[in-house]
This record gives sequence, C-alpha cells and structure tokens, in this order.
Amino acid sequence: MLSKLFNKRKQSDDVFIEMSNIVKIFHTPAGEFPALKGVDANFHKGEFVSVVGKSGSGKSTLVNMLAGIDHPTSGEVRIGDTYVHKLNESQMSRWRGRNLGIVFQFYQLLPMLSLLENVMLPMDFSGIYAPAERETRAMNLLDMVGLADMAHKMPAAVSGGQQQSAAIARALANDPPLIVADEPTGNLDSRAADVIFRIFEELSMQGKTIIMVTHDSSLADRASRKVLLADGEMINETVAKTLPLLTHRQMLKATKILEPRRFQAGETIIQQGSQNNRFYMIAQGHTEVHLEQKARSGVVARLGPGQYFGEVELFQKRDQAVASVKAAVHSAVEVLTLEKHAFVDLMNEANAMRDALVQVVQERLAQNALFERGGIGYAQTSLA
Repeated sequence: MLSKLFNKRKQSDDVFIEMSNIVKIFHTPAGEFPALKGVDANFHKGEFVSVVGKSGSGKSTLVNMLAGIDHPTSGEVRIGDTYVHKLNESQMSRWRGRNLGIVFQFYQLLPMLSLLENVMLPMDFSGIYAPAERETRAMNLLDMVGLADMAHKMPAAVSGGQQQSAAIARALANDPPLIVADEPTGNLDSRAADVIFRIFEELSMQGKTIIMVTHDSSLADRASRKVLLADGEMINETVAKTLPLLTHRQMLKATKILEPRRFQAGETIIQQGSQNNRFYMIAQGHTEVHLEQKARSGVVARLGPGQYFGEVELFQKRDQAVASVKAAVHSAVEVLTLEKHAFVDLMNEANAMRDALVQVVQERLAQNALFERGGIGYAQTSLA
C-alpha cells in the first residue's frame, strides 16, 4: 500500500533541510530566555531523525521552526528550495498545506468530524486533489494505518493509539515530503507507540523525511539518526555515539572543546612508540590498528564511525603509544579529538564513562598480549 501511495526514491545523500545558526530568544516577565543558541543542523531526504533532550533543551522549539509555528530570532531555515523563515502567514499556510504534515502529542482531531472526514480536511483546504478523489485517498490512508473499518467513527469512539494513527493519515493527506511529529507517542502505551513508530519507519523507507521529538529513549535509538540538544545547543553526534554514558551537559562540554582532524587514506595517525596525548573519536571512515611485537606483528583491529582509540596511553599514563593507528587504505578518515588534559578533566566528572573506558583499556591490553602469543586481534570495541 505504501509503495502505491508514495512512490518516491530515498536519497540519503541529498540535504533537504538546512538550519543555519538558529537563535531563538523568548521574552518573558523574568527577562530574555534563549531557547536556541546558534544551532546548525542538516536533515536529508528519506531520513527518520529523532530529536532528544531534557525538558527545556529546545527540542520542541527546533521543530516549531521547521513547521513554521515559530520563527527564529536570527538564522535561516531552508526546506527544499524555500526559506521558510521569510514567508508571511499567508504564504506559510499555503506552503505548509502542500509540503508539511504535522503530528501532535494530543492528536488534534476535530471531535465533530469522523476519522474519514478529518483525513479529508487538509485536501479540502489545499485543493491539490480533485473533490472526486479525496474520499478514496482518505480511505486508502486510513487503510494504510489499519483504520479502514473505523473510518466513519468519531474520534471519541476509538483509542488514543487509533486517534494518533488517524492523525498520521491526516498528516499524509496531501502527500507532503516532510513529516514533523512532536512527542507523537507521549500519551500512548508501549504497544500503541510501537505501532506508530513502525508506520514512521515505513514512511521513511518510502522517501518521507520524518523528524520526531520524543522523550522515549528506546524509540529514539531506533530512528536512523538521533539529534541531541542540551541547553539550546546541539550535541555533536559522534560524541553522543562514542561516549554515551556522559550526561547531555557533559556531551555538550565535549562538543565545545573537540578538535576535528582529517587524515588521508593510509596516513599514520598514531605511530607505535611515539607520544600520544589525544583521545580520538571516528566521525567518518575507518582505521586499522597495527601492533609490532617481538614475536608477531600485524593488524589487530579495524575501527569505524562511533568507535575510538588513543585511550590506552591516556589512562595508563604511558609515554609511548602501544600500537600504530592508520587510516584505512581505501578512504580518508575524519576524527574528532580531545586533548589529554581536557579528556582527563571530562572523565573526572563522569565516573560511569571513565569506568567503562578503563575496562576497555584493560581488555585491549590483555588482547594485545594474546595477539603476541599467537591469538586473534581485539574486537571493534564501541560503547554505543
């Protein structure tokens, strides 16, 4: 059914949404409140992205910028070829009707209309589909979300999960390329939430871009990408993936002090026996860990995005690197680095993360010794 309704190819490498230096300041009786502080974010066609953060982090404000519900104090929001922050209310209404579907936490179905009539309503307003087509399309959409046999019921006569499914069908009425959902499972039990999530997954596979605010970490982790906000600022995705036991504020601190570096294919990043004073997180590409021992030498590990290296020397306080790390021969590598003192200070604030990394250090040293005795190399360790 989905493939018939939305016959669009997913283009994951195509930047569809670009948010540039978004600042949003609210004026309150207590003074100015900066909800967003210079956020930069890109979203791609066909992505299913979860937006996560504690209360007050700015996640709902962020998606409101995409939906045109609110406007940035400064910065730009481009969706496709349209700079939506420049549209007036009339232009925004027309643009939203053709390009955007919104799913709210509390469904927002009109109680005096049946589910079928609720789904038809956006088509009546936009005029994209001929009047003779609208009921058939609405029925197909309700069938897609499993509500065809309830099409003529009023919202109050069905469950919360079914109302939310109907709200998704309504959001899809005009076949928009973008769906924005703000806590769509917040009032649902786990079973109903899973149904809603699966609908979003299928829509993403058919080329829809889904951006979902959620407080449910288990659902957030199932999205194709997770965007984290803390205190109105964006947390680097590689930091969040590589060091998941940090608090959001600690992740934000790491984001602000990291230094990006790029190495060409085959280039040496760390030379065994030389001094290493950095912790490395792989953002793109792959690396190979080479170990030169008296009895044996060779590649003991291959590491990729979200994985890390350089921690052994920092925790062991060694003057010399225990192994060489090189960019893989087939591609360049982009890494994010933390200088030794910054890394140690961060770990002193994050006991759980430090303990997890110390355990990895011990495992890697033991596996290095096993390799020298003729055993296999160590695993592609990641804490994500």
